[in-house]
Amino acid sequence: MHNEFTAIIELDDDWFIAYCPEIPGANGQGRTIEECRNSLAGAIALILEDRREDALRGIPQDAIRETVVIR
Repeated sequence: MHNEFTAIIELDDDWFIAYCPEIPGANGQGRTIEECRNSLAGAIALILEDRREDALRGIPQDAIRETVVIR
């Protein structure tokens, strides 16, 4: 699946810190912008995975489950 999100990256002393306004709670940090961006991407992936698992709990057994791809 392909998704794009906004990364807001700021320098805080010797560290870069980042957050994603579209995904509350998604934050990252790193010594370089690349490390920071990768850290944020990992946080976004974990949050979305957790939200998906949480949302699918309790789905009726006879419900049709399909994948929708957004490009």
